Amino acid sequence: MSRQLKDITKDASLRAAAAAAAHAAGNKQLKDLLKDAREVLGLTLRDAGEKAGVSNAYISQLETGIITTPSPHILYKLANAYKVSYEMLMKAAGYLKPDPGGIQAAHAIALSGTEDLTEQEMNDVLEYIKFVRTRRKRQE
Repeated sequence: MSRQLKDITKDASLRAAAAAAAHAAGNKQLKDLLKDAREVLGLTLRDAGEKAGVSNAYISQLETGIITTPSPHILYKLANAYKVSYEMLMKAAGYLKPDPGGIQAAHAIALSGTEDLTEQEMNDVLEYIKFVRTRRKRQE
């Protein structure tokens, strides 16, 4: 995969995570979250179905609200295909209690895109987190 294609994919993944986080913070319905995440990635229903291993007709029924509570294993497949949090989809489907304030969604966005960091870069990120926590404790 070319570097430019990787950057486009990474940007699309970040946009999908951001869209999902916005939905989580606003307690949007599962159908809206799924449709927005798919569209942000530029996937057709057929593409999404192939990527997730779920029929495009089923995804269409999810996005139109005909099906409102898909099984957790379907949500897992969609989360992986759409590059969004499984936990967020589980909450939107009503399986988990929503997170007040969207804290988990913010964490997902903050950590998205870190999978390609070197060990040293990840250590630098962890050191920065320690610094922020120390600064916060001093201010309290």
